[in-house]
Amino acid sequence: MSQHAAGRVRAALAAALVFGAAGMPLAAHADEITVFAAASLTNALAEIEKRFEAETGHDLVISLAGSSALARQIQQGAPADIFISANPNWMDVVEADGLIEPDSRFDLLRNSIVLIASGTDAEKVDIGPDLDLSGLLGDGRLAMALVDAVPAGVYGKAALESLGLWDGVETKVAQADNVRAALALVATGEAPYGIVYATDAAAEDDVTVVGTFPDDSHPPIVYPAADLANRDFPAEAEFLDYLRGPEAREAFERQGFVVIEQ
Repeated sequence: MSQHAAGRVRAALAAALVFGAAGMPLAAHADEITVFAAASLTNALAEIEKRFEAETGHDLVISLAGSSALARQIQQGAPADIFISANPNWMDVVEADGLIEPDSRFDLLRNSIVLIASGTDAEKVDIGPDLDLSGLLGDGRLAMALVDAVPAGVYGKAALESLGLWDGVETKVAQADNVRAALALVATGEAPYGIVYATDAAAEDDVTVVGTFPDDSHPPIVYPAADLANRDFPAEAEFLDYLRGPEAREAFERQGFVVIEQ
């Protein structure tokens, strides 16, 4: 082979390292990013995961559960990189333990809580102090996420207490490990009614939203996100930036979340 031809071969090989078979640039370095996220983010993050991985070459490993369970796992040393909580208080707990990177925390989303009924043709109700929720339940149960730990349950209990309804239904509450589990109890008919996020109700065809709890009946529902402090690599910041970008915004809004302006 001539020197000139060998030079062309070397140039072609170099180009192959920079461009993929489809002519698209390859990621300079692909990382695995482990994301601990509230279960209510299931649908939105499934969409975001596909698009982020396709665009960056990074691999997202998403673990979904109640924010309280995730926070405790982080406290116990679970190897997560990003935490998205459905409640600022659980992010506060992790931050107080020095487990998030300084200045990486920001408020990402807002949500609301609704009363849902099993089936697709349930009658609407006016949610207020005059609602006979106990009578509505009859011998059935009110499905809720854990009312003293999981944010959706905490918000729901606060709303019921604020409206003077909690004492009448406390003994009828069926508590689930997370909000998606509470949603499933209603969707399958095991509980006639439940309290979940509006975004969860929108993701399930077998329930009816019969009322929305007034905003002033519970603390604001805010989802903070942060980079955890167990390790530091550029892909973490890249993903957090992506969450604040237009494509993630579209995914969140499609699921009914309100994106907080940064």
